Formats: sequence, structure tokens, C-alpha cells
Amino acid sequence: MRPATEPLLGPKRQRELLNYIRASGSGSVNELARLLGVSTSTVRRDLNDLQDRGLLERVHGGAAQVGDDVEPLRPLREISYAEEKQRIGQAAAAHVAPHSTVLITGGTTTEAMLPFLGSVGGLTVLTNSLMVVNRLSQFADIDLIVLGGLLRRQEMSLLGHLTIAGLDEFGIDQVYTGAFGVDPEMGVTGTNLSETQTDRSLASSARQLIVLADHSKLAQRGPARLVPTSGISRLIVDDGADAGILERFRAAGVTVETC
Repeated sequence: MRPATEPLLGPKRQRELLNYIRASGSGSVNELARLLGVSTSTVRRDLNDLQDRGLLERVHGGAAQVGDDVEPLRPLREISYAEEKQRIGQAAAAHVAPHSTVLITGGTTTEAMLPFLGSVGGLTVLTNSLMVVNRLSQFADIDLIVLGGLLRRQEMSLLGHLTIAGLDEFGIDQVYTGAFGVDPEMGVTGTNLSETQTDRSLASSARQLIVLADHSKLAQRGPARLVPTSGISRLIVDDGADAGILERFRAAGVTVETC
């Protein structure tokens, strides 16, 4: 984060603050105030507010990110790398063919592609995410199929054996998914062990798996391996990704697209 040339307004300021904390691991009040172009008291108020929402941890003199092995809460993910996710979502939507059947898993990165799907004719979308259902329901020409299962309220997603069983009823052309982490050697990883089997089944339900990830996801691994690198057809990532890491994906046979 470069020093601001003029003070940022509240929501954007907090987004920049969170992005910096996530990238750096921590930050002092004085450092953040200088970078954001605001007073230390403003930074303290922002940090206290973000801690109250569970998005970071206050430490002496500043703040630190939540544990690396824990999936960040949804409000944090919604504002982190929002512009990058929009570009990724638009790039992903360009691969959805008319009259195809696709599965879109829940998550703030996959949800970024939804506004761009309204013009895809004859599209059928399967999902286990009620957030995806809600946002696509505005498009009358998209057929929506909801996979049943146990509701995980924090993510508004459905999981379990009922979700998995429903997959056998359909011929799915593509799966679009996000991830906690994507690694050239480890593949797609997650943090919630109770969702592992559901996530694996969703990801393997079509021959073509397209992974959407902002560049921060290439620098972290979750404890649960969901998909080996060989199972990824295409990785769509923003142009902030490390070139060396992307080359390792390509060497492993993954088609890499930056945007």
C-alpha cells in the first residue's frame, strides 16, 4: 500500500487497511496512519471496529491478521481484493458457453462472476450456495438448480451426503470454484474439514475445473487438500500474482489466465 495522496473515505480506507494487514501480517497504528493519510485516532477507531466484526486482532500498538489456518470471516473476504475479484469474475464468465450446464460453488470470488452471466443464453447453473441462488434469481433466463443438504449458516451453503447425491442427476460441463489456497504442488486446499468431502465431490463433478483466485490465495495453504494440481483445468488470477509461482502451475499442466 502506497501512502495516500488524499484521505480515503471510511469503507475504502478500511478495505485498504485490511488488505495491508493481510499482506503484511500486522501493522502499527503510526505506520497505518501515515500510509492512509489519516490521523492515528481514525486508525484506532477503524481497528477497533474491524476487531469487533472479527476481521482482525488488535495487538499492542496496532493490529494483526487472524490465524493463517482459519478461513477469514465472510465480511473480510467481501472487501478484500474486491477490484481484483471483479476482474477475475468477468474473465471467468467469458468462459461460460451458451446452452451449457455449469456448477458454481459459493464464495466471494465466484460470486464476482454472477453479474456477467445474465447475457449467456440457455444457461443452467447448479449450486450449493444460497448466495449464488439469490444473486442469479434476477436473471429469468437462467435455470437454477439448488443442490440440497445441511445448511452451513455462516456461508449460507449446503453440504453433506444429500448435496453429493444430487450431483449424479446432471451432466455438468464446467465447475467454477474459489479456494482458501491454491498451490502449484499441493493443489486446491481448504480449512473446514467438515466440508472436505462435499468440496471434493463438487470440484470433481465435471471434466473441466476452473479455479478463481486472487493473488493472495497463491501464498497460503489450508490443512485439507481438495483437488490435486493435476485436477485443475484453468486458473484465473489477477495480475498481482508472482510470475514464478504461475510458471510452476503451467509446468504442472494448468492453463493460467491473468487479468
